[in-house]
Amino acid sequence: MTDCQLYLISPLDVGGDFPDRLDRALTAGKGLATAFQFRVKNVDDHEAARLAAPLQEICAAHDVGFVVNDSVTLAKRLKADGVHLGQGDGPEGMLDLRDAREELGRDVQIGVTCHASRHLAMDAGEAGADYVAFGAFFPSSTKPSEHRPDLELLEWWSGLFEIPCVAIGGITPENCAPLVKAGVDFLAVSHAVWGGDEVAAIEAFAKAMK
Repeated sequence: MTDCQLYLISPLDVGGDFPDRLDRALTAGKGLATAFQFRVKNVDDHEAARLAAPLQEICAAHDVGFVVNDSVTLAKRLKADGVHLGQGDGPEGMLDLRDAREELGRDVQIGVTCHASRHLAMDAGEAGADYVAFGAFFPSSTKPSEHRPDLELLEWWSGLFEIPCVAIGGITPENCAPLVKAGVDFLAVSHAVWGGDEVAAIEAFAKAMK
């Protein structure tokens, strides 16, 4: 059995029956899906907090980390388990990380997008990131990216550093095995789970990740 785990990323629409779908996915992925990222766009913090509340409760009931995408203020408001920071241009990304740490304290997990860059990942580690995310490994319908890291990057990172790494971008049960073999700690997945039957998708990942 691999130590690699699933990091579920929400679709942009988390209303309607999505809380039930999340509950089913986490039930099916017990011990495998250990983090969930709340990612919504173009809604204010008040509306985001309303949408997040039932999802955060479900994650807590399943002992799954609840991570907010890109908003330190929302993460603080929700007392979230973590925040995920994208890359600003230039050195601002690292400043954001240090500011976020000051704002949120030591106990909150902070992850940073590092695209395909060893340099960004090392900087993030030095600045105190709890995990680094590399991608997109495959073309993604969720979030298009021109960055294409290779498996060697994952092997290099996992061989040298203690800080966990996350692979992101177009990952499916059919293409994930080489990433797991390369030593990645988490597979970040969105469309592969929410684009169809979430329980069947989680079960397919469990089989492929062995």
